[in-house]
Amino acid sequence: MKDLSNENVIYVKKDGLEYIQFRKLLEYKNVVHCFTLKPLDFASNATYEGKRKEVQSNFRTLGEEFNFDVKNICRPKQTHTDRVEKIENGDEGIYIQKFDNVDGLVTKEKNKVLMLGFADCTPLLFYDPVENVIANTHSGWKGTLQSIGVRTVEKMQKEYGCEPKNIICCIGPHIRKCHFEVEKDVKDLFYKEFKNLSNIEEIITYQPEDEKYFIDTTEINKQILKKAGLKEENIIDSNICTVCNSDICHSFRAEKEQSGRSVSIIELI
Repeated sequence: MKDLSNENVIYVKKDGLEYIQFRKLLEYKNVVHCFTLKPLDFASNATYEGKRKEVQSNFRTLGEEFNFDVKNICRPKQTHTDRVEKIENGDEGIYIQKFDNVDGLVTKEKNKVLMLGFADCTPLLFYDPVENVIANTHSGWKGTLQSIGVRTVEKMQKEYGCEPKNIICCIGPHIRKCHFEVEKDVKDLFYKEFKNLSNIEEIITYQPEDEKYFIDTTEINKQILKKAGLKEENIIDSNICTVCNSDICHSFRAEKEQSGRSVSIIELI
C-alpha cells in the first residue's frame, strides 16, 4: 500500500476514508484539520449539484471522523481570486452568496469548519497559536500570482492582531514543479511578478526540446510568506505532488474534466 507519510505529514487510511494531516498541527489539541484523498470526492463548483447526495454523504463521513456537525461547514465558491474573508457566527453553509468569489477564509470562532476544494491547486492552512486564529486558503496558479497567501496573513493581522512571526503555514499536496508545465504567456506573468526573488532562474526553468516552461509555485509561496514575516521553520511543506500521486490524489492535470475534488479543512474546538 502506498504511504504518503513523511517527516511533515502522516497518511491515514481507514474504513474507506483516506487523508493526510500535518504533524505540527497535531501538536495543538484545539485544532482539527486534514486534507482528504481519494476515493472521497467533494465536487467542484460545476459538478456540485449533480453530485450533491454523494458529497453530502462524504461531508457526514468527515464529520463522523472529526466529530463536527456538517451544519458548521463554511465552503465558499472559489474562483481563483485573492479575496480572503472573515467567518463569523451565521456564516456557515455551502456556497452561500456572501462568499461567492472567495478563495480564503479566516476565523477565531470555534466550531467553524473552514473547507476548500482542490485538484492540483495549493492548499495553505494557517494557524496562529498565540491569538488562536486559523485560516484556509486556495492558492492555484492565479492565486499564487496574486499572492493570496500573503493576503491571508494580512487579513489575520488586520482582523485579529496576529503577528506573522507566530503564524504557522502548512502547504498541502498540490501540483509541483515536476508537472507544472506552462506556455510562455503564463511564464511571462510569473516572471514579471516575481523577478525580484533571489532564485527566480531556478524557480522558472525552460525545457528547450518541447519549448515548455516549468514553474515552482511551492518555492514562490515559501519565499513570499517569509517576506511577509513568517519564520522559515513555521512554513511546513507536505512535499506531495498530486500529479505524481494521482492514483490517490484528485488531479485536474492528470484527469481533466473527470477530476474530482479533495478538501482541506481546519477548525478550532
